[in-house]
Amino acid sequence: MDSIAGQKPAVVWALNISVVVLVLLWIFPTLGLFVSSFRTGDQITASGWWSSMFPAEQVLQIRAADPDDNRVDIGNGRYAVEGNLFGEEGLQGTMNAWGTSSRALGAYEPGETADLGDGETMTLQADGSYVWEGNDDQISGRAQRVFVTATQPPDFTFANYNFVLFDENNSEGMARAFLNTLTVVIPATIIPILVAAFAAYALAWMDFPGRALLIAAVVALLVVPLQLALIPLLSLHNAIGIGKGYLGVWLAHTGFGLPLAIYLLRNYMVGLPRDIIENAKVDGATDFQIFTKIILPLSFPALASFAIFQFLWTWNDLLVALVFLIDASGETTVMTRQIVELLGTRGGDWEILATAAFVSIAVPLVVFFAMQRYLVRGLLAGSVK
Repeated sequence: MDSIAGQKPAVVWALNISVVVLVLLWIFPTLGLFVSSFRTGDQITASGWWSSMFPAEQVLQIRAADPDDNRVDIGNGRYAVEGNLFGEEGLQGTMNAWGTSSRALGAYEPGETADLGDGETMTLQADGSYVWEGNDDQISGRAQRVFVTATQPPDFTFANYNFVLFDENNSEGMARAFLNTLTVVIPATIIPILVAAFAAYALAWMDFPGRALLIAAVVALLVVPLQLALIPLLSLHNAIGIGKGYLGVWLAHTGFGLPLAIYLLRNYMVGLPRDIIENAKVDGATDFQIFTKIILPLSFPALASFAIFQFLWTWNDLLVALVFLIDASGETTVMTRQIVELLGTRGGDWEILATAAFVSIAVPLVVFFAMQRYLVRGLLAGSVK
């Protein structure tokens, strides 16, 4: 049944809803990663990123002040340590319960006195102030551990970024990985475009024997799995002496990206007006002059579209980097591999992993939003006449 004038058919509504759902599915994880990069590890463990703007109940493990430096003689062979758990840790919030054992996190209410055995006691108030009492042997050595269940206000920090980007123990690795990634990505994006542009022009506007077979071969190569060619290609690179280096990974990304590049650019160039090219040939222009003076300027949307795809693919790649950039010293480690190493060494520090991951995707986001207006134009090239 035809739609009533002024009303959208059901298929249009379904399409619009699908687009909105896909956009939300992309935005939510990115937004969650961004918010988590400014939160502490305790906050990430206690609540999801969507509740980061609201107070949340957390279990904090805090130690009292050092007894050897802060204890006071209260007579009769007893000593005491006084302080504030929240103040010593720079925390804020309201305490709901507390305990001295991980098996009984909420054993005591604020203001109650805990009997730690042999006359050792501890009293903790709601504002975090405490009094820890005991004999000479008890109030010495390691400070008493306390588990505090408290409602913490929203708290955001730049400490994660300071550690990832500027801390001397980690920033050198991230900075080196960032430069290594650029060293891989820029040539691996430019080289396929240069090669594919010439090939696409030849397949679109030059007549030669076997052109149809070459076009069919390009289409067939689009469905070849990347993993199928990794080991043979690595063996070839090692045999000719270009394995385990930047040249090998550049050529690998070029080979894997060429089929899509040629297909995309050829479809776009075929759709360009034939009259312009024929008039240029009548005026005596060579194929090279037509390609550089006419085809390339008119094909910028398609070139930009493939550049976005190739840049995002090479920047986020881990598999090809692991295979073709084998370096035990870490001098050629890219950002994706650096994050994997952080996952192994700091697997429980979710705030550090979230920050490193967001730093890694920041550049692709900038590139995508800067050039996304060309993406659809390039993808739709040649689809309609």
